[in-house]
Amino acid sequence: QVQLVESGGGLVQPGGSLGLSCTARGNIFNVNAMGWYRQAPGKERELVAVIVTSGGRTVYADSVKGRFTISRNSARNTVDLQMNNLKIEDTAVYYCNVARIQGEPYWGKGTLVTVSS
Repeated sequence: QVQLVESGGGLVQPGGSLGLSCTARGNIFNVNAMGWYRQAPGKERELVAVIVTSGGRTVYADSVKGRFTISRNSARNTVDLQMNNLKIEDTAVYYCNVARIQGEPYWGKGTLVTVSS
């Protein structure tokens, strides 16, 4: 059974930093990409950042470019998201995602990030 376990959410002031980590447990095959999505209250889930497993190419939402950095450790099967210069509009539940070449993606349960003064 595959499980994505997220950690690192919490409360931070505007301009602050937080790091999120996701560990993929279980046997996952044919992984195409790992990444993070988020869903703010009253909004749809949106892509934040993904990293393609073959070649390491990264894709970021325009709203987080230059502030967030995604990284992956293939040996540990983890994907991390370093978030700097956080803004109030970054407040959301952040979800870890594993996209496969074939089959449905895997999702974590989510971790709440609150940016507030």
